[in-house]
Amino acid sequence: MSNIIEVRELKKSYGENSVLKGVNLAVRKGEIFALLGANGAGKTTTMECIEGLRAYDGGSVTVNGKTGIQLQSSSLQAHIKPMEAVTLFAKWNKTVPDSEMLKSLGIPELRKKKYADLSTGQKRRLHLALALIGNPDIIFLDEPTAGLDVEGRVSLHEQIRALKSQGKTIILASHDMAEVEDLCDRIAVLIDGVIAFVGTVDEFTAKGGKRHIIRIKTVDGQKEYETENITETLFTVLSEYKQKGTAVTDIQTDRVTLEENFINVIRGGE
Repeated sequence: MSNIIEVRELKKSYGENSVLKGVNLAVRKGEIFALLGANGAGKTTTMECIEGLRAYDGGSVTVNGKTGIQLQSSSLQAHIKPMEAVTLFAKWNKTVPDSEMLKSLGIPELRKKKYADLSTGQKRRLHLALALIGNPDIIFLDEPTAGLDVEGRVSLHEQIRALKSQGKTIILASHDMAEVEDLCDRIAVLIDGVIAFVGTVDEFTAKGGKRHIIRIKTVDGQKEYETENITETLFTVLSEYKQKGTAVTDIQTDRVTLEENFINVIRGGE
């Protein structure tokens, strides 16, 4: 699979504060790729440098395709109506709006409303539609579901999957680890201005060592066991309980989440 974006030794400082210290990453064509990092790690700066919205101090950025951008904080004139904004953006891009895309996002239904009267979810859908006006090859989404209710999140996730099925490449910056785990083909973790990891969610989880948590409840209380092998751990632990004559009342098994592994890595600086 060919790379549609390549970033090499990207550096950016604000005065004496060095934010990006040599970021290296490559995004493959047609994948959903997430950029993760703690607050202040440089996610937004990296995204803006790739998007061409912010000048960088060193390194190189190669983008092989047309881009569409949905910023984390976006706004339009309070009195503009959604379809007026669509028409305006279409003229800027010298194109005709895709009626099917607009319909799938529910934009025509908002034609009588002013921007100031839209809900957070409606504004998010509108800004995504505006990002798609020019039929981009690459779509940048910075915290796309922030402030959305459950229904709005599910709807937007469906749109993101539909875009991927059309061959679009999606770059996602998100604090929602469940969202990332559900949507993304690969992730990159940014720590202290450099990329500390690039790979799949499963590969990242495997780096954490323990991939499952077993919770066993007995008459004496509940204990947790972290393990890579559920079968072996259960056999050993249950044998011990049987030898002691301790009655087991409940057993639960869970996979260690991306969020738990992410927090461990950030705290440990690994």
